[in-house]
Amino acid sequence: MNDTTNLPPLPDRLSIDPGSPHFNAAVFEHDIGIKFNDKERTNVAEYCISEGWIKVPAGKAIDRKGNPLMTKLKGRVEAFYK
Repeated sequence: MNDTTNLPPLPDRLSIDPGSPHFNAAVFEHDIGIKFNDKERTNVAEYCISEGWIKVPAGKAIDRKGNPLMTKLKGRVEAFYK
């Protein structure tokens, strides 16, 4: 399985958008899992553990630049390496 000794620590806040200041390419070299309210989510675009929220796409709606519109859900957030 994965050797956890060489994995970078998971940040408190992480985004999949490369233009975001919360993007960390070193973390995305490994498989990451997000649990939201004890249920694993696969469509998370951004999370914050300390504030307790995730951002997920809001259906098929897109903005004028072609990016999906995001919805913020609040609850208990856990990030882990798979």
